[in-house]
Amino acid sequence: MHLIGVQVIPEQGGRAGFTVEFVGKEGEVVSVCLPNDAARNLNRLNAAERAKELFSELATADLEALENVGDGEPHARRSARSTKDADALEEQLDEGLEDSFPASDPVSITTSTVPTDRVRRRE
Repeated sequence: MHLIGVQVIPEQGGRAGFTVEFVGKEGEVVSVCLPNDAARNLNRLNAAERAKELFSELATADLEALENVGDGEPHARRSARSTKDADALEEQLDEGLEDSFPASDPVSITTSTVPTDRVRRRE
C-alpha cells in the first residue's frame, strides 16, 4: 500500500474518540477506531500516531493462536457484515444515525413566501 493521505475524524467532537483513515494510492482505505479514555488523552494530533502503534502490534500478532486456542472455539470476534447478521447491521446503522442526528436532519422551511421581482404597491 502506497500511502497518500491520513484523515483523522473525530467521533462526537472527539469526546468519544477518533477514527483514523489511511488512504492508499489505489483507493485502499484502512480505518482504525480509537476510543478516548476517561482522561481524554487522545486528541487530533496524537490519534494517527496511536493508530500506527496499533498497526505495529497487529503486524507482530499471532492471529492463528488468537483464532484457535486449543478449545476449538474461535476467540476473534467476527463482524456483523462477515457473519451476514442483518439484525446487528440494522442496529449499527441506527446507532450511526443517532450519533449524527442533528447533522442528518434537514432544516425545515419556516415561511412560504417566495421572492419576486414585482413590487407590490398599495393604492
